[in-house]
Parts: sequence; structure tokens; C-alpha cells
Amino acid sequence: MLTVNQAESLILEMISPLDQTEIRPLENVFNRVLAESVSSHLDFPYWDNSAMDGYAVKFEDVQGATPDRPVVLTVIEAIPAGRKPQLTLRSQQAARIFTGAMLPAGADTIVMQENTTSQGDRVSILIAPSKPQMFVRKKGEYAEAGKILLAKGTMIKEPEMAILATAQKNEVTVYRRPLVAIFSTGDELISPDQTLEPGQIIDSNQFALTSFLQGQGAIPLNLGIVADDRDRLRETMSQAINGADLVLSTGGVSVGDYDYVEELLKELGGEILIQSVAIKPGKPLTVAKFTNGCIYFGIPGNPVSALVSCWRFVQPALKKLSGLTHPWRPSFIKASTKNSLKPDSKRETYLWGKVHWDDLGNAQFQVASGSHSSGNLINLTQTNCLAYLPKSEQIIELDQAILVMLVR
Repeated sequence: MLTVNQAESLILEMISPLDQTEIRPLENVFNRVLAESVSSHLDFPYWDNSAMDGYAVKFEDVQGATPDRPVVLTVIEAIPAGRKPQLTLRSQQAARIFTGAMLPAGADTIVMQENTTSQGDRVSILIAPSKPQMFVRKKGEYAEAGKILLAKGTMIKEPEMAILATAQKNEVTVYRRPLVAIFSTGDELISPDQTLEPGQIIDSNQFALTSFLQGQGAIPLNLGIVADDRDRLRETMSQAINGADLVLSTGGVSVGDYDYVEELLKELGGEILIQSVAIKPGKPLTVAKFTNGCIYFGIPGNPVSALVSCWRFVQPALKKLSGLTHPWRPSFIKASTKNSLKPDSKRETYLWGKVHWDDLGNAQFQVASGSHSSGNLINLTQTNCLAYLPKSEQIIELDQAILVMLVR
């Protein structure tokens, strides 16, 4: 049985990032991964512009201004944002200017309007700027033309969308999205639209896993529920392995009489690299690799175990597969536990719950109430983290520092 870190490292070693790309319109690239670095022919800012409403002046004209001895200048024009200045500023002149507006030639400093009084075409400067270039955003100050703005392998979120737009990238080259086949196994399973009979279980995993994959930017290929029939299961597994980059099946990976997944993986030509992991919940994890590059994850059927397996092992795999650069591994933060927690002596334990930050910015972990059975999906609601408990026989006391893994 592998440790969690051993399993994670093996998974990341077997993943090769996708190399197929596609060109998509800017409005369709949110949550996609850049397949090439992005630069622009433009400087940022595009030109010298004002960071304040006020007056564009020559610093040498106003550097001695005080409320008792104001400097009076002639206002030669008003420059709103979006309009090119029409005149060149000369000595003892000023231009009324607004935030974001282009500086006129000859000006080198902005005086805030709060430090002025005006009457007609005259403005009195009451307080001198402390130095030249005050409140001037210089052309190219943020980035010069030709500089790399976004690196290959960057996930496109809200800030990146804004950068792509301002760089006039109307079409963007991104990696194609990973295609992930998912199916559930078991005679006991029914879909939510069927009538529940004694002994049956409604399959929640396909909906949880579909949502998980969509959140990771992958394309789910839902193959439904597969009964405990060896031939049908083999057919579905073969379809998934040959049609997807990655496969997620739930159930069928324990040691029951109807758990066929591992023997079928071998029969279909898979190399099984992981069969179980010292983690709670989620111990019966099977991971196999195929010569066509497909990675198969056989994860437990219990709904909590299925999601914990996805958060801990599948998510890093998808990050690397998608072309995203480091980090691929989950994010952990320190928190203070508001409950006493019981570790397992033989396996790492991941307890679901919520982390929040107090008024001083300190992270606080609250374990989910109720049973922490791997079949109890009800108290998963609003989970945003998993408390990581190393294997131990010692109780973790209230207010003790722990690590929590962020899941959303």
C-alpha cells in the first residue's frame, strides 16, 4: 500500500500534458490554458496619462506654490479621457485634465484639483507637487511593447481575460480541454429519475464527478451506470479507454465477488501502477496507464471517498494534463481547529469541513457535523476544505494548529 505522497508522485509522473491546441475567440477562453506566450505590439499604458482629475502642468512652473503664494497659470484646453490633446503646453500654462486622459505635449506633472482654485481661464496652484511626474502614468511603465504579458501554461481567469482584451488578442491559442469518461458500476445503482426500490442506491457520483470535471475545465463524457456484468463492464471500459484522455469509474475496485475492474484493466492492456493508498477515506484507489496515453482512475463508490479521491489525486492529474504549469499539487494552509480531531494510526485522514478567517485574519477549521462515514454525503454540503491528519494515535486538541487542504 502506497503513501499519499508516493501515489501523488506516481500519478504526476505518468501524466503527459496535452499538446493539441485550438484557436478560440477571446470571449470563449475563460478557464482555458494558454498554449503559447502572449505579448503585444502596444505599450502599457498606451501613452502618458493622468492618474487624477486636475491640471497638467510643467513642474518647474509650480514647484514653489503655497497657499500664501499660489502660482497662477492660464488654462489653454480641457482634455477628457478618450480625446487627443490639441495644443502643446508652454511655460505658465496648464490644461484641465481628467483621470485616464492623455498628457499634452510639454506637460510633465499633474496637480490634483483639490490643490487648486479656478476662475475663468485661470487656475491657482495652492500646493506644489512633491516631485516631477506626480500622478503621471508613463507610457510603457507597466509593460513595454514586445514584453511577455502571459506565459504559456497560464490558466485564463478574470485578470488574464482583461490583459488579453487590452492587448487586442481577439483570438487566443489554447490547449484543447481534456476529455474524461465517467461511469458508475454496480447492480444496486439507479438514476435519480427512477423509483427507488428496497436495496437500491441512487447514483449521486456521476453528478458530483461531472460537476467536478466541469470545474476543472475538462469535458465530461458520461457513460452512465454499468451493472455488475463482466462483459458489459469490459465493453464500457474499452470504450472509455479508447475515447478519452482520462477515465473515472466509481465502484468495482474493492475485493468483492463482483469487483472486476482490476482484472479487466490487465486484460485490456493496462499497466496498473496503484492498487491502494494509505488514506482515509479512499483507500481502494486503482490507477492504470495505457499505451495510447489514457490514464484510468478506479475510485471508490462511496460518495465521500469518490470526491476526496478526486480532490486529492485526480485534480493534480488534470492540472498537469491540461497543460497548466506548476503548481499541480493541492494547496494547504495552516489553521486552528475548533474541534478535537481523531487521526488514524495507519493511514492519513482527511476530514471534511469549512475553513473561515476571523477578524484578525487567522484561519479557523470547523469539522462538518454528524457522521464522518464515507457514505454520508449529506454533511459534505458547503465543504471548502479537508483537514489533513497525519497517521497518529494522539488526539488533536481544540485550537491546535493543523494543515487544511483547500478544495474550493
